Amino acid sequence: MGVLDRAKSPQTTYRSSMGRPLLASENIVEMSVEAIRHGWVEYMQQPVLPASLAYVLLNFNVVLAPGVLMTAFLTHHGLNPSIIGGFSGLCAFMGVAATFISANLVCRFGILKAGAAGLILQASLLTIAVAVYWSGSLTRQTPLLFFLCLIVLSRLGHMSYDVVGAQILQTGIPASKANLIATTEVSVASLAESVMLGVAIMANDVSHFGFLAMLSLLSVVGAAWLFCRWLVNPTDVQRSLFSFDPQF
Repeated sequence: MGVLDRAKSPQTTYRSSMGRPLLASENIVEMSVEAIRHGWVEYMQQPVLPASLAYVLLNFNVVLAPGVLMTAFLTHHGLNPSIIGGFSGLCAFMGVAATFISANLVCRFGILKAGAAGLILQASLLTIAVAVYWSGSLTRQTPLLFFLCLIVLSRLGHMSYDVVGAQILQTGIPASKANLIATTEVSVASLAESVMLGVAIMANDVSHFGFLAMLSLLSVVGAAWLFCRWLVNPTDVQRSLFSFDPQF
């Protein structure tokens, strides 16, 4: 057997077999990082970025909405479980109602003003709800029920913007980039919700509910401000994308 035909030693074979998985793992990590970077760049460069960021900000509101935190707060105040269940059911119903109301708003005011209307409605109602909370009257049942009604009605604005915001993104994002940008938006929104839940876990005492409610309110008000600022200061790209809208 010649030198060139000499079989590889067991040690060489072992090193080669170990090297391939390591190289494959490195390639997977590099590809993942590059995919995240590319998705983030495309997301930040989209022409309807403020509308998307408004949606992300709404996900910081995990307190003034139906969920575990609100249920714990209502249970702490001794509210009847049937009322708590009714509250959750009405909030869910607002999602159905928002489908029809948002369509009516789009027909009457256009897609952009309809989105602003949903955000402003939610921000206004939650501002009143937080004011009722800080008034200290929630120890009585009537103010507490009024507080819950405000939360329920605010869901109408929230879900209306969900519907209208999706239409805005579909109009403003090229079809070739729609999946990439939508996936990135969902990831950022999930991160926002996780951050707020983390804060809620650290401030897990009921006495901190007011602080968490203020953070939630600020996120909703910030979303409304960001979207309305984009609406009243349109760019040329925005005008061309939404030339069919009565706003322009």
